[in-house]
Amino acid sequence: MNSRPHERPVASPCVSICALDEQDICTGCQRTATEITQWGRLDNTARREILALCHERARAQGLLIGG
Repeated sequence: MNSRPHERPVASPCVSICALDEQDICTGCQRTATEITQWGRLDNTARREILALCHERARAQGLLIGG
């Protein structure tokens, strides 16, 4: 694990809109079904990587404007 020893866990991006699209990506948080099921076992480094992917997916879907 690459997380710092006393670092708080990175919070889940879940927004309680849990529905998978045709690509098995949640329309609420933009995580894949696999990322959702693995989240609780991941260290903060892996969680941040997933959050970056979620951001990219949201931007590609036109869900984010700007930053």
